[in-house]
Amino acid sequence: MLKQSELNIGTLGHVDHGKTTLTAALTHQWTDKHSESIKRSMTIKLGYADAVIRKCGGSEPYNFTTDAKCSDGSTGDIARRISLLDAPGHETLMATAIAGSNIIDAALFVISAAEPCPMPQTREHLMLINALGISSVIIVQTKIDVVGREKAKKHYDQIKQFVKGSRIAEAPIVPVMANKNINIDALLDEIMRIKVPERDLKADPLLYVARSFDVNKPGTPIKSLVGGVIGGSIVRGKFKIGDEIEIRPGINTAKDKQKKETFEPVITKIESLSAGSEELDEAIPGGLVAVGTDVDPALTKADGLVGQIVGHVGKLPQPSNAIAINYNSLNRDDLPKQAFKPDELVLLGVGTGTVVGYVTKIKKNRLEIGLKHTICADKSEKISVLRNYGQRWKLSGYGTLA
Repeated sequence: MLKQSELNIGTLGHVDHGKTTLTAALTHQWTDKHSESIKRSMTIKLGYADAVIRKCGGSEPYNFTTDAKCSDGSTGDIARRISLLDAPGHETLMATAIAGSNIIDAALFVISAAEPCPMPQTREHLMLINALGISSVIIVQTKIDVVGREKAKKHYDQIKQFVKGSRIAEAPIVPVMANKNINIDALLDEIMRIKVPERDLKADPLLYVARSFDVNKPGTPIKSLVGGVIGGSIVRGKFKIGDEIEIRPGINTAKDKQKKETFEPVITKIESLSAGSEELDEAIPGGLVAVGTDVDPALTKADGLVGQIVGHVGKLPQPSNAIAINYNSLNRDDLPKQAFKPDELVLLGVGTGTVVGYVTKIKKNRLEIGLKHTICADKSEKISVLRNYGQRWKLSGYGTLA
């Protein structure tokens, strides 16, 4: 039986277009669990949940469900497990969405029929899809019940025109009523068509930390405390219970927090592995996994280790507070064309984290950037670059380590 998700699927799209509601329809879990998200009725951190897709019998066109039972009362056969990563759509939280996009295999591009297409973050998320090379994309047209049949058809045509010429021009468009669970079976049918990427299981393992937790309840006796938990996605290799692992860049050991950061990697042991409610002996790429450690939970609480990377001891890149990248511009027609300037501030999406940097040297398309905080960057990843236009961060391009 499949115990671990095969795919990490992100939800992208403009704010309030129904990403979290769609995720709930697929997984039966509400991913906005963070208190500030609930208070503000919007996703401000990466939410995630797992779903088990079952193949049911019968003669219906689409026979997939994520319910515990099929409509005929049978349990069906488990066809696939997936992890859903719910990224915020609000413009001011684009950096968080970019961080999430670094660990997804495919995307559900959510576009509401209740508003014209494209809206600002719909446009930016398409740029993100093109820039990061996400090719497995399903466009989900939500809120069709709000507008009616004719307006939904016109909106469908707007979507087709919007994606024309992009890498997802031929992506399927699935209209849904997520809050009424209508056409979710058709969406599951499209998800089942997504191919699982080839995984390199023999490489030195690498995990990007997307969330971290202290799972101990307040008042737990010291002798009953368990170590911190890190959650994220393995992008290559595999981890087993008992492995000695390293978390980088680790802990800032500088006594004066106003001075230069000095980091020490965290060395720990894997105490447990889980995917959703399933306990694992080993974990491989595909989906989100939770790694139990013997780390002091004070370090992992409140997402304290988000943006860090995990691997076997001595196999991770060195921490750095400066990087050089080969920059690729998105050539956006909605932003002024302007060259980079020395000391210009930029916001970088590195792995599952974001960091403010400042340009120190410019040579054609090569940028040298000093960083406000120390990072560990893997050479295989793309680094998203946001520039400040009119007091707003806008996605301008991406880079690879030079």
